[in-house]
Amino acid sequence: MQTYRLAIIGFGNVGQGFTQILRDEGADLAQQSGVRFQIVAVSDLLKGSVHDPKGIDPAALLDSIAATTRLDRVTAPDRAWNALETIERSRADIVIELSYTDLKTGEPAITHLRRALELGRHVVTTNKGPIALKYPELKALAEKHGVEIGAEGTVMSGTPSLRLAQELLSAARIRKIQGIVNGTTNYILAQMEAGVPYADALQDAQVKGYAEADPTGDVEGFDAAGKVVIMANLLMGQALTLADVDRQGITQLTPADMAEAKAAGERWKLIGRVETIGEQLTASVKPTRLPSSHPLASVSGATNAITFSTDLLGDVTLVGPGAGRIETGYAIVGDLLAIHRKRKK
Repeated sequence: MQTYRLAIIGFGNVGQGFTQILRDEGADLAQQSGVRFQIVAVSDLLKGSVHDPKGIDPAALLDSIAATTRLDRVTAPDRAWNALETIERSRADIVIELSYTDLKTGEPAITHLRRALELGRHVVTTNKGPIALKYPELKALAEKHGVEIGAEGTVMSGTPSLRLAQELLSAARIRKIQGIVNGTTNYILAQMEAGVPYADALQDAQVKGYAEADPTGDVEGFDAAGKVVIMANLLMGQALTLADVDRQGITQLTPADMAEAKAAGERWKLIGRVETIGEQLTASVKPTRLPSSHPLASVSGATNAITFSTDLLGDVTLVGPGAGRIETGYAIVGDLLAIHRKRKK
């Protein structure tokens, strides 16, 4: 059975969700896939850093976090490495980059991914920043060093939107992608449709954990724009940047707008769209009124959905969770298995 050694950079909710999957499902996963994933290093700016070339028990990592919020209780011969030291010294086969990263600079994740690729490590990330801002450069670096990049979790969490398009729909020729790729705004719009004022709907979303204390990235469409760029670049062979996306958030929608749409049998959704018409490509994120018959109109709450419009199959719609600790952790599992399948060929 083949074993891949993993170094995890950033050990927040997603890293812990992935580790929980390995703890609970690792044995079954190994039996089903014929491959074993072994954590050898974890580095987190706030929680600490541990490395053991013999492997670290996932349960020990999670138990330490539960007890102290840090990795201090994990027995390991090497400690206190920073992220780059962990990437360079752990000799991991795959680096899983999960550090906190913004969409403006993509750092520190871009630096982490770049260094891992230069060292010939495969990389998996759920960070939108580096994939939205530097994917062409990172892809070229991966190809130069003969390694793979996994980024499934950057768009719809564990729902395999990128893999569906790349592996199963590419021959059908995708001409347009449109979707609800931000669960926070979808939840807020559903509340507003039910008559809740925007400010109250936002506060409710924050209480439920859907929206951050500073919700700008969600409600002004930046998060969705980053995902549009990722889809355009990974699925349609483009080299878009965030500046290429015509972006508008939901903050200007009024109760009158909601009532007008409802009276017409329509629903407001924040739609991310990328489309090719002839040689021209357009990309946008905008509040859009959809007829009730549209497959995206019935998607409610924090759920995400994407419709791929293709030449050979027509419209194919995928609906699933767009966030969550275990859900995004599962995206990492899917990327790891995809890397294994590619390397077996």
